[in-house]
Amino acid sequence: MYRNTVARIYLNHIENNVKKMIQAFPNYQYYFAVVKADCYGHYGEKPIQKMIDAGCNYLAVSSLDEALEIRQHFSDIPILCLEPINLRDIEIASQNHITLTIASDEIDAYLNGTSKVKVHLKVNTGMNRLGFSSKEILQKCYQRLKANSNIEIEGIYTHIYDAVNQQRTERQFQLFQELTSLIPIDCFPIVHVTASEATELYPKLPFVNGCRFGIMMYGFTKRNDLQLESTFTVESEILQIQTLHKNDTVGYDGIYQATEEGEKIAVVAIGYADGIVRANRGRFVYIHDKKYPIVGNICMDMLFVRVDDTVHKHDKVVVIKDTAHILEIAKHLHTVPHEVLCNISKRVPRIYEEV
Repeated sequence: MYRNTVARIYLNHIENNVKKMIQAFPNYQYYFAVVKADCYGHYGEKPIQKMIDAGCNYLAVSSLDEALEIRQHFSDIPILCLEPINLRDIEIASQNHITLTIASDEIDAYLNGTSKVKVHLKVNTGMNRLGFSSKEILQKCYQRLKANSNIEIEGIYTHIYDAVNQQRTERQFQLFQELTSLIPIDCFPIVHVTASEATELYPKLPFVNGCRFGIMMYGFTKRNDLQLESTFTVESEILQIQTLHKNDTVGYDGIYQATEEGEKIAVVAIGYADGIVRANRGRFVYIHDKKYPIVGNICMDMLFVRVDDTVHKHDKVVVIKDTAHILEIAKHLHTVPHEVLCNISKRVPRIYEEV
């Protein structure tokens, strides 16, 4: 690495978080580690290994591409592809033992193929993104799939879209039972309904034996009693410090103007190509544990921070500090922590540490 801009991944914190979660929610048989989007920006097989070591016994990804990449490193653990795949790719999924999601009645390719494949059925309970919305169509597809010896129907699931809203969530629980009322739900080896927020906020449903862990593994929770730990820090370096005259401008379009003589502006080696998008202007970074504001338009590779005389060239800049800071950033960006993490691009090297 020839640029002092890195993301530090705290592997033991990931492992500790998962252990605490399983201890807090012990009545499930299947714990899915949702490792899509390169483990929410954490990257690599090392975080996944920690999740497995801590007790996760199933992985979930978004696409077949993600599943195949992970399969290169983990030959035994089951992997569920949450997105329906292109039907022409069923064979490659079968060869690599990838479990597939069926979310509609387009199942002819499964029925006419010769590949043995394991599937989970997806039920739409209100998010209206993917899944069966009719119990009659679900029943018909289930019966057709069940009659084919090449297809193993292993699981069925849905997704809770607004877990903090109790009324909506309980309606989803109810709708899941209604939509599955014409099929033998107790014959499914795996039934999983809740992801991170719903798992921590609601009691386990009696007909469910699986849950999905996502953002919680990285320290984000609505329950402070879990004492989850931060897993992700982004650091950079000051390349130069500019001393401005009053009314001097900074960066593209000159949108920031010095209000006093001798104002100090630090140029930091990270920008929107690294995932610190321009909307981060105005929020804070940390230098020597003190907060300093990002000013001016963020550039592709650099950004500007208004500093004082205690800050010097080559000082370390903590651009993303911990979970609390990520929540502040998400609020500033009008988004969620997931996006803040996923935005940090591949050109920022990940350094894996045990702390």
